[in-house]
Amino acid sequence: MRMTFTTNAVSKLESGSPGTGKLKLLYDTEGCGCVMSGVPALQWITAPAQGDVKAESLPFEVWYEPRFEVFFEDTLQVDYSDSSHSFILKSDNQTYTNHMRVVGTV
Repeated sequence: MRMTFTTNAVSKLESGSPGTGKLKLLYDTEGCGCVMSGVPALQWITAPAQGDVKAESLPFEVWYEPRFEVFFEDTLQVDYSDSSHSFILKSDNQTYTNHMRVVGTV
């Protein structure tokens, strides 16, 4: 998996960063009723969990659980919208979410 960040997303993430420089792409299915209805989110981490896989990404390290890779395309982009004050996760073929959460360090 490859993840890129727009300049606007980098700026916004850096302003809220706890200083770890590491993010985890989550696929939250809690309360969704079905694993196919998961919601992507980013989480600041201090270190990856055992079994996590590192995506190709800059300027942040991005990790993810390989079991959720099937729900995403090979190349993803994180953007930030000033008008909606939210992060966007998208690919060349689709938008996964226009309101992606970024949660604090675990």
